[in-house]
Amino acid sequence: MANHIGLILLGMALFGFSIDAKGIGFSIKEATVHDIQIAFKQNRLTSRQLVEFYLREIHRLNPVLRGVIEVNPDALYLADKADQERKTKRPGSLSGLHGIPILVKDNIATKDRLNTTAGSFALLGSVVPRDAGVVVKLRKAGAIILGKASLSEWSYFRSNTAPSGWNARVGQGVNPYIASADPCGSSSGSAISVAANMAAVTLGTETDGSILCPSNQNSVVGIRPTVGLTSRSGVVPITPRQDTVGPICRTVSDAVYVLDAIVGFDPYDAVETRGASKYIPKGGYLQFLKADGLRGKRLGITSDPSFGFPENSDIFPFFEHHLNTLRQGGAILVDHLEIPNLHAMVSYLGIDEDIAMKAEFKLAINDYLKQLVTSPVRSLADAIAFNNKHSDLEMIREYGQYYFLEAEKTNGIGKLEKKALLNLTRGSKDGFIKLMKKNKLDALVSPLNSLSLILAKGQFPGIIVPAGYDDEGTPFGITFGGLKGSEPKLIEIAYGFEQATKIRKPPSFKP
Repeated sequence: MANHIGLILLGMALFGFSIDAKGIGFSIKEATVHDIQIAFKQNRLTSRQLVEFYLREIHRLNPVLRGVIEVNPDALYLADKADQERKTKRPGSLSGLHGIPILVKDNIATKDRLNTTAGSFALLGSVVPRDAGVVVKLRKAGAIILGKASLSEWSYFRSNTAPSGWNARVGQGVNPYIASADPCGSSSGSAISVAANMAAVTLGTETDGSILCPSNQNSVVGIRPTVGLTSRSGVVPITPRQDTVGPICRTVSDAVYVLDAIVGFDPYDAVETRGASKYIPKGGYLQFLKADGLRGKRLGITSDPSFGFPENSDIFPFFEHHLNTLRQGGAILVDHLEIPNLHAMVSYLGIDEDIAMKAEFKLAINDYLKQLVTSPVRSLADAIAFNNKHSDLEMIREYGQYYFLEAEKTNGIGKLEKKALLNLTRGSKDGFIKLMKKNKLDALVSPLNSLSLILAKGQFPGIIVPAGYDDEGTPFGITFGGLKGSEPKLIEIAYGFEQATKIRKPPSFKP
């Protein structure tokens, strides 16, 4: 009965109430970062009004959607501070993310009154030593940390049976388009929240599909950056080899504003961020928001049913239309491509990824937990013991902790793990890299988030853009993936596609 009441209330919320800010002459719902900055400059909007709006929406919608774990008790203070900085014309206060509220995934550390728990009670009350590297950059840009977005607990690396979008602290996240549809994860709350206008922009993390999949399912734009382009310091890890932090937003331009703010060197993630800094273009990424960004791009289409556009799919007509849109925008489509050794790569490298990831997770999570100022748990073994002791809170009987237990059995990077890592490197080199270079492609195009498997293994970037809705109203997207450092071209392609289609629409709740 409670669930039915919640669904009714959510339906009323989405259909029965105006959600524009009152008396300010500006519609906040669906407003872009650019729209908001113009409203700031024209004195039609303040950061306080913006934060108050999102706090009201969270209060109203989150009891059912569960996209937010916590709101920042200092959010209004930070909004007032931003308004004052604009009033005094402090340098940097009239552009970018200044005064813009952002939700960050609850595995990204903030050194404030918010918790950083990865959705687990095991980390509730822990104290982080400092802001995560990306949060340092967000604060420097003047963004307001609105709160923590929910996620699949421990970034979906505790249990192999828990549903996507579930964590012990707030329960099951709900897709705002179709309540019965999978919200996907692990960055479920980031996608749910920004899709439902509970935040201006959000930040997620991805190890393998955790930005691209929830973006696909919730009709939003997700950018999975080249590994190292954004810092992972202060992020509850799975594996530094594949972990990356990226934006989840309603538009490509919003995602690029966030990307611009968070890329760059971080001394606490020095090796990877220093190496990837060579990819950051002079002048940033906003310059690649070109309406004609498709023109002249070579886009690959694979014939493999796992990554291509199978004609027997219910949504094939949509993608057939989109491929024509790409052509009409000036893109050169190179189709019927075969990814070398694809099936061997998917089957064997899936096993290799699993082998490597378990060992890497134990090392990385133990290191993260030891660095906390205070914490109920100090090691993976402690977390396992905590879950067993508090099995009802963490729903251990229902969902278990398979990945935790398997990772705890590992003992560093041994012969087996080294072989697996070598196979992963060779698989990317002989597969995706060979395909891209041989055909001189700017990007590989695939339906939904199916490319995430390939991109994750090779540390490659990808952008997903809303592409439509099926007969039931469930969203789906289209992914553009490229080689390391190809974000400028991917942004041009994604933005060109978005501007040519403008498919995304706000959620119209369906039970």
